[in-house]
Amino acid sequence: MTIREQTQKIEKQVLNPYACLSANSKGRAKPEKDDDIRTCFQRDRDRIIHSKAFRRLKHKTQVFLAPRGDHYRTRLTHVLEVSQISRTIAKALRFNEDLVEAIALGHDLGHTPFGHAGEAILREIHPEGFDHYKQSLRVVDILEKDGQGLNLTLEVRDGILKHSKGKGLIIPENKKSKPITREGEIVRISDIIAYVNHDLDDAIRAGVIKITDVPNKIIKIVGDGYSKRIDSMVRDVIMTSQESKIALSEEMSFAIYSLRDFLYERVYESDGIIKEFNKAKGILSALYEYYFKHIEEISKVELPSDAGQKHKIVCDFIAGMTDGFALMTYERLFLPERWTVL
Repeated sequence: MTIREQTQKIEKQVLNPYACLSANSKGRAKPEKDDDIRTCFQRDRDRIIHSKAFRRLKHKTQVFLAPRGDHYRTRLTHVLEVSQISRTIAKALRFNEDLVEAIALGHDLGHTPFGHAGEAILREIHPEGFDHYKQSLRVVDILEKDGQGLNLTLEVRDGILKHSKGKGLIIPENKKSKPITREGEIVRISDIIAYVNHDLDDAIRAGVIKITDVPNKIIKIVGDGYSKRIDSMVRDVIMTSQESKIALSEEMSFAIYSLRDFLYERVYESDGIIKEFNKAKGILSALYEYYFKHIEEISKVELPSDAGQKHKIVCDFIAGMTDGFALMTYERLFLPERWTVL
């Protein structure tokens, strides 16, 4: 019996009856030989961690654009926090930790530079629209490994595609919008637990708001400290969920939705943040227009004659940029070079 088979045997013995066993995965689009050590979900996690798109997350905005402080979150620290929260919940409820980790680490691979500002401008410019969760799936299916993709399992791909909520329900009522695994639902909840807490923490650090600005009705439920808030939310998921259902209590759901609404009003859509986001939109709009006219400058691209294909290539290129690379490219293309005195 291989190590992988031993792991799969242990999964069957100890995991929740509603957990997704690696032995029962629906598999990959392109069948592969099983590894003798790692399960399929472990392999997916490793492929994501070693991808170029994952490494670029360290230089992509979470909320604050190109922050100078060392302790502001980036997309990379965000997905690590989501992974940690997901694994805590999965372990307590006896769901598949490897699956939640793979989904969590891969869920934001398609995010643009400058956070949601970049997503908003690509949605406006690109004829087919743009959603970061769809782009994340495109990254793992097509763009990584020079167009070969990572060939991930269906369960991980589904969790990546269905993690996003926007201003919608944490766990949707529509079955088509729900992840097909409970592990995918855990990541969906963990994502909002992570971002409402670390975005609040970063906003306080940046002086955008004070902790006393947060409505007292929220603080009474979740607590007034960063660690306390996360702990209370995670404990609520663990204590409220049943063997077959991942859930939050009504009180905690109210607190999380209220905190999210507060952040939209006072942080994400505040005058100061919108002002900076508009600058980012101007940068990405100019870059998109330039590369659409000069698509031959995008490396490793055969020049397409079809306009739709050109849009796709440019959109992929812009979405894959880090904040720093976008700023550097904009400066190189549109700002005059400083004259060097010899």
